[in-house]
Amino acid sequence: MLDTISAGSAQSAARLGWTGVVRFLHLTPRAFLPMRAMESITLIAGGGIEGDRYLIGNEEGFYSHKPEEGRQVTLFELETLIALKRDAGIELGPEEHRRNVTVEGVPLNHLVGRRFWLGETLLEATRLSIPCRHIEEITGKAIFDPLINRSGLNCKILQGGVVRVGDSVRSAA
Repeated sequence: MLDTISAGSAQSAARLGWTGVVRFLHLTPRAFLPMRAMESITLIAGGGIEGDRYLIGNEEGFYSHKPEEGRQVTLFELETLIALKRDAGIELGPEEHRRNVTVEGVPLNHLVGRRFWLGETLLEATRLSIPCRHIEEITGKAIFDPLINRSGLNCKILQGGVVRVGDSVRSAA
């Protein structure tokens, strides 16, 4: 019965589609440095985010020695910030979760292996982005355990361009 329910839910979701919106954008110039809020960011296909520490060929800081396409841009759900406050009493700002893009209305955990549009850019979700323990050092908050099951999304950039706060996030299918 569970298989029938899951299959039905997946088919319904595919029929209905989804659309979200970009709420916050951030760059991380170096590990442990504060993230910088931006009104727009430039995504470079096959390269990364202009001005971010993970821009290929310009990497510095924590985990930079691990080049992987999936870390070119990371997304996080605004709904997770709301749930952390509600469920764990932890107020976490969009700059503190250490992802580049905070979106609302997007089912991130269902997008691995799928392509979607972020404003005028085309992304492919490669894997979920699980937080690292050092996030507690950066924020000074005990957020690792409540955040571990609320992942972000790592994506490679297939078609670059500018992403702005307020841009839509929509399925490529």
